[in-house]
Amino acid sequence: MPPHFRLEKRLLREGLWPVAGVDEAGRGPLAGPVAAAAVILDPHRLPDGVDDSKALSAEARAAAFERIATSALAVGVAFASAAEIDAMNIRRATLAAMARAVAALALAPRHVLIDGNDPPSLACPAEAIVKGDATCLSIAAASIVAKVMRDRQMRGLAELYPAYGFAANAGYGTREHLAAIAAHGPTPHHRMSFSPMRRK
Repeated sequence: MPPHFRLEKRLLREGLWPVAGVDEAGRGPLAGPVAAAAVILDPHRLPDGVDDSKALSAEARAAAFERIATSALAVGVAFASAAEIDAMNIRRATLAAMARAVAALALAPRHVLIDGNDPPSLACPAEAIVKGDATCLSIAAASIVAKVMRDRQMRGLAELYPAYGFAANAGYGTREHLAAIAAHGPTPHHRMSFSPMRRK
């Protein structure tokens, strides 16, 4: 069953509008930033083809991203770098990126729906929804934006560091990526607090 807009409609009826959905991408990789996106959908122009980003092919995700970008009332994107992840840990860096994404919205939300069970501290009420990217349309839209924007960043890093296969592995610890770390050492964009870099 695809994500729905029922929760957002209820909040709209209660006068809590705009409502933003928030999600992240890239908590687990060994390299690159963690990305977060906040999306306020237009209730009158809901985009087609939106689902949890993990459930979509790269092509479907790219098409949904374009529909979100052209129909949403506001989109905010933010990152926390590998250095920030090392300095404050992945949880706190993810929460910081989420707060930055909400702050980047052109419209200030009155209520925020966040994937997971660990919302950041925001200026407005925030509601954490476990598996929200699979059930809530605004969060699903944010999951797509965060994933697409992070993948773009990793493709850029792939051009600077071609040995690591970032365009294909997005910084995750594939066998080829681990072999490149063993052969060449980590780049400035690797998370030194993550294994295997932590052992070096």
